[in-house]
Amino acid sequence: MKRTQLAFQAGFRLGVGNDRSQCAVMVLARGGVEGDSENRHRGADQWLYVVSGTGSAKINGREVPLSAGTMVLIERGDTHEIRNTGRSLLKTASVYVPPAYRDEETELPAGKR
Repeated sequence: MKRTQLAFQAGFRLGVGNDRSQCAVMVLARGGVEGDSENRHRGADQWLYVVSGTGSAKINGREVPLSAGTMVLIERGDTHEIRNTGRSLLKTASVYVPPAYRDEETELPAGKR
C-alpha cells in the first residue's frame, strides 16, 4: 500500500504512483493556464478532478466548464489546456493511467514506464 497527503501548493506536483498509475495535483492562480493546443499525453489517459475553484478545459478544441466536483477524462493523445477563470485558486487532482511523468518536469514517452 502507498499513501500520501496531497498538498495543494501553486504549480504541478506529483503524488503517489506505481508502474500502472500515477496521481498529481495542480493549483492555478487566478487567470493561470496550463497547456495549449499542442499539449497532449501520448501514452496516458488523464482523469482530472476539480477539488475547488472554477475554470475551463479546452480539449481537442472543445471548451468544457470546470467547477468543484467536475471530473473530466482526457484521453491519451487529446490536446488540452486548463484555465482558471474564477476569482480563487483552481485546485485539481489528476490520475494518469499509465503514469505520464518521470518527474514534475519530464513527461514519459508513449509506451515507456
